Amino acid sequence: MNLQFYLEKLLISKEFEEFKKEMPNSYFCSGFFIIEEGKGNKIHIDYFEPENKKMFSFQLESGCEKIPIDQVYEENPAKILDNVDFNFEEIGKMIEEKMQKESIKNKIQKILLSLQSKDEKNFLIGTIFISSLGLLKIKIDLEKNEIVEFEKKSFFDMMKIVKK
Repeated sequence: MNLQFYLEKLLISKEFEEFKKEMPNSYFCSGFFIIEEGKGNKIHIDYFEPENKKMFSFQLESGCEKIPIDQVYEENPAKILDNVDFNFEEIGKMIEEKMQKESIKNKIQKILLSLQSKDEKNFLIGTIFISSLGLLKIKIDLEKNEIVEFEKKSFFDMMKIVKK
């Protein structure tokens, strides 16, 4: 599946049509994706309403449910153009290829991705859970279609062990 499939699903939903009638100035500002083998993907596409400085998330894994985000934003998040697209399978392959280059033999268990825009460039910022309690932190430049940041961590790196 690709992002455009989910955007089209959102745009034709009755819930989204009603939302755009109520808030015509709202715009696409971020996305959150959970990709987990055998459990199905979770897709959330977020729209920001600049007049009230509120964000709304649309959950697309089961229909199209609008969920208001209970946070007031001081600054407006950057817009993401509707023509941004990427394929989830290709992103997974890109991560696996980078893991092979870095000699990481663990298996991917879950991929969390956040679509964001900065300086008019779209990025996927991700946390990948791998076997043996490992984590990968990545940043993918969607314009160049390449991983620009890649770091391996362990859960134990993040835990502070306190002795009695």
